[in-house]
Amino acid sequence: MRLGPRPATLGLLLLCAAVAGAGEAEELHYPPGEHRADFDREALLGGQEEVDEYVKLTPEEQHKRLKSIIKKIDLDSDGFLTESELSSWIQMSFKHYAMQEAKQQFVEYDKNSDGSVSWDEYNIQMYDRVIDFDENTALDDAEEESFRQLHLKDKKRFEKANQDSDPGLNLEEFIAFEHPEEVDYMTEFVIQEALEEHDKNGDGFVSLEEFLGDYRRDPTNEDPEWILVEKDRFLNDYDKDADGRLDPQELLSWVVPNNQGIAQEEALHLIDEMDLNSDRKLSEAEILENQDLFLTSEATDYGRQLHDEYFYHDEL
Repeated sequence: MRLGPRPATLGLLLLCAAVAGAGEAEELHYPPGEHRADFDREALLGGQEEVDEYVKLTPEEQHKRLKSIIKKIDLDSDGFLTESELSSWIQMSFKHYAMQEAKQQFVEYDKNSDGSVSWDEYNIQMYDRVIDFDENTALDDAEEESFRQLHLKDKKRFEKANQDSDPGLNLEEFIAFEHPEEVDYMTEFVIQEALEEHDKNGDGFVSLEEFLGDYRRDPTNEDPEWILVEKDRFLNDYDKDADGRLDPQELLSWVVPNNQGIAQEEALHLIDEMDLNSDRKLSEAEILENQDLFLTSEATDYGRQLHDEYFYHDEL
């Protein structure tokens, strides 16, 4: 089964790690014969450290911080949170934590603490050694060749993110490397990388057949479910002009999906669940009436925002 585009090796590795750890997480959540409520709290609040801090907060402090967050979400200060305001806030939260994670990674990758991450430092952090592949020599082993291709793509993205004469990446450049979707000057690179991988006939577009990759339809059998899902995504989510192919901008929405849809769904869910007077917006009173639901939603990053001054501090 085709896995889709891979604009960043790190993202792929993290995805694999998450899949591999799913079974372990399930065992922690449901050890033989019991259900761990503390696992739920850790999942919602981000870890044991956040759980410990959450427990220490008085109900008054929780209430105060939550009201401050509500006030910030209310962009027009009319006393109500609309779907648009909630969605915008959730998207901003996603981006904030992605940037915070990149900043933490930067410190880990910068082995000599000189304020710059070199290509060698990146390799050492990722693979425990410096890796150097010949760009023009393919490897016989299919798995090793696949890794070589991914590693060379990482190197190209690393070089593209570097905008000055320093051979390493400063913090801003490192963020561009880790999150090219968030940086304008990386957009063209992301599109070209995707075209190189998927545009097999070189016409500058990605057809449905190219989108589906190596899949070959058996005329004697019906398409499997995953193919039907992928076709539906191609037709209804990405091919906006319905011309049967993805142009560069449509391609970008596929290879670098944004969080807009996720945020909008969560905003609608909160309004559906918490809107007591059916006016399709939330008052502070309605939110405080359903505080537990709000604190276990993406609107507060599952309660994490109560411990992050970026979100609840009145002066920010």
